[in-house]
Amino acid sequence: MSLTRRRVLSLLPALATMVSLPALLTAGPAHAAGPSLLNVSYDVSREFYKEFNVAFAARWKKTTGEDVTLKQSHGGSSRQARSVADGLEADVITMNQHNDIDVLHTRGKLVPADWAKRLPYNASPTTSISVILVRKDNPKNIRDWTDLGRPGLSVIIPNPKTSGNGRYTYLAAWGAAVTGGVNADAAKALVTRIFANVPVLDGGGRGATTTFAQRSLGDALVTFESEVPLIVREFGDNFEVVYPGRTILAENPVSVVDRVVDKRGTRKLADAGQEIAARFNLRPRSPKVLAKYAKAFPKVDTFTVDEVFGGWPQAQRDHFNDGALYDQVIAAAKAR
Repeated sequence: MSLTRRRVLSLLPALATMVSLPALLTAGPAHAAGPSLLNVSYDVSREFYKEFNVAFAARWKKTTGEDVTLKQSHGGSSRQARSVADGLEADVITMNQHNDIDVLHTRGKLVPADWAKRLPYNASPTTSISVILVRKDNPKNIRDWTDLGRPGLSVIIPNPKTSGNGRYTYLAAWGAAVTGGVNADAAKALVTRIFANVPVLDGGGRGATTTFAQRSLGDALVTFESEVPLIVREFGDNFEVVYPGRTILAENPVSVVDRVVDKRGTRKLADAGQEIAARFNLRPRSPKVLAKYAKAFPKVDTFTVDEVFGGWPQAQRDHFNDGALYDQVIAAAKAR
């Protein structure tokens, strides 16, 4: 049976709850070595996919008798998306913001405009939230976004121009301000004070983690909730997580790269396990799995990019295009 005719109905049936996650097989007929897949993903998803790939490969072997080679590419979300738009032949792209998959449509029609409607939950099977990681015992008494703008603090944030993590940080602080009742000018002033406290803008979330946890620079690191257990496991229990009063819900979208799979003549849809996501502190969409892991996911007042910023295309135009609000913030921060 050719790969184009195969369809695996359940990739991980042993897992309690599933949600569709696309994956693609590369071109060519089946052979002993089996197919290979390339997943281009954001910087801080490495550990999750290490475990997911093992489960995926085991199930594929059991179902087809073939081995499968799973290849990963990780980096700053926006930089990764540009690489695919510029020709990196990814079978599947898994990002932490919709904007970085939208660019594959606007720059080359690699995916359809309505790609996010093809799967449940707006094609985002997991979420996370932006939190603040501080040193043990929180010596600077950092409790919320406003504290990050205090004079004398050093805050580690990845570059919003290249990193979805950094972009969510910027929008989290801005959105928390405006949903808390202040106007846009006051929100801009807060974000300017925060970025004035950033000594270096790393290219991605993992680089920012290294700066904070390994090089011991900064009083606080803004990162995804899902990163915190990984940081503690690698660098020791020398940190505390601060949940802001309001924060942003980061959706983790996924899409097949249609131009690539059509070129190769192969498609495949497989199911991925929410249980694996929960073990890596990614918030599952499944209510059942989320309830099972409730202790790991404190209830937090969250807002989305759609609710506060009018969606990712509007947020991009208003905040992250050249000369838009983020550039104005950086210019003002440097002038302080």
